Amino acid sequence: MFEKARIRLTTWYLLIIMGVSVSFSLGIYFEVNQELGRIDTFQRARIQRIIDGIPVPPVTLPQDVDAIAEARARIILILAAVNVLILLASGAGGYFLAGQTLDPIAQMMKEQKEFVSNASHELRTPITSLKTEIEVALRDKKMTVTEARDLFQSNLEDVNNMQKLSNYLLELHKYEDSEQNFVRKKVDLVTTVAKAIDKISTIAKNANVLIISKFKPATVLGDEGSLIELATILIDNAIKYGKGGRKIIVRVDRVGKNSVFSVQDFGVGIAPADIPHIFDRFYRAEASRSKEKIEGYGLGLSIAKSIVDQHGGIISVKSKEGKGSTFTVTI
Repeated sequence: MFEKARIRLTTWYLLIIMGVSVSFSLGIYFEVNQELGRIDTFQRARIQRIIDGIPVPPVTLPQDVDAIAEARARIILILAAVNVLILLASGAGGYFLAGQTLDPIAQMMKEQKEFVSNASHELRTPITSLKTEIEVALRDKKMTVTEARDLFQSNLEDVNNMQKLSNYLLELHKYEDSEQNFVRKKVDLVTTVAKAIDKISTIAKNANVLIISKFKPATVLGDEGSLIELATILIDNAIKYGKGGRKIIVRVDRVGKNSVFSVQDFGVGIAPADIPHIFDRFYRAEASRSKEKIEGYGLGLSIAKSIVDQHGGIISVKSKEGKGSTFTVTI
């Protein structure tokens, strides 16, 4: 599909370029031909005057009238050769530019297909579980109240998982939407990160992870709500994968004109080969970072990167397997 589109786009490039080139060539030829016509007329008049015996002043113009015709032929040949060269060069250049133009579209469609496939897979699991449990329950004519309660509890967990996934997808869409208008104002980054820590403190306590804060005054121009969401995602991620380290360090600092926020854990770390993919949608961190089953859909860090992008910042990670990871946001 894209190859055909590339060829069509190249053809349009060629038509436009050759239209301009041929127009210029015709303009040049007609202008030169007109000048040669004047020279030809002058030459013929001069020759006629010589024949009639009229004195002719010395001139530097060609004596041979046939030279005018040869000049016309050379000009046509040169212009034709130039247009052929332009055709070949523009064909190669147009094909390359068409590929460059269509490449982002092809990449976007590939990502969209992968996104739909992954989302469908994630939804299929709880739906299948829900459907199977209900079908089994309907065939069981001796189900007790306790069994029914257990069934409903299991069904509720599946529904919660689907709701959580849908919320993640909505969040991801919101932050990836370039037309989304956020209210940007001066935000105290220390207060913002402190709110995120307070929001997630219960989870940290249940995981037996100590959050250590090292704050220095820093402000950014941005949306406070989305920045709280960003800090919450990174701290929650550190809690999940930093359990073995027993603590995480959250820093806020000012470096030059930039505000810097970082979260450091001392857990399992990330393999070097996996680091380029950790911000991909549905990236399965547990497959590479821990042998332990980690809850989540692999969308948190994608949302975090989208928030950082919305604020014109940079998010980076440094990690060493078995030593932990540090995520740093610079705005």
